[in-house]
Amino acid sequence: MVPPPAPPIAPDTQADVTTIAAAAIAAAEAQQATAPPLVRAGAARISDEQDFDAVAERETIESDAERLARMQAERVVIAPTAIPERPADIGPNIIDYALATTHGVGERRHTRRPISADRHERGCMAFRSADLAQEWFLQNGGPGRDRQGLDPDGDGFACDWNPNVYRAAAAAARN
Repeated sequence: MVPPPAPPIAPDTQADVTTIAAAAIAAAEAQQATAPPLVRAGAARISDEQDFDAVAERETIESDAERLARMQAERVVIAPTAIPERPADIGPNIIDYALATTHGVGERRHTRRPISADRHERGCMAFRSADLAQEWFLQNGGPGRDRQGLDPDGDGFACDWNPNVYRAAAAAARN
């Protein structure tokens, strides 16, 4: 709703603009207070779960207790099972490799011929992730050989692959 226009100022009257503006604001606020909120037909309403007064109107302590009891009765506990064994014939295991090495990323362990950064980037872009690049690298002669230029610094880690994630997870599991 658009508020009614302010009364026109007569050209011959020295009207106080502040008084006219205050009257127009008061009229608009009064009309806004009585107008229903604008909601599109069929539009979903925003949840009022964070509005204490709205929730208090429809919920009680007893209804909360009933809902909690119902949820506890429906609760399903799933017992953990053993992790299946990884078949030995599916290629290198990057987790085993990460745990078998102790040197840091960028710490040279293998001799490499200089390659261009562009060749390294192109080689790494062929893989969706550094994990996949590391698997391929290990399966195809790495870390001793690096024919595709995936490990230019000679640390044994292809395409910025970082073993520290796996090392930290193993350390946390031991504690």
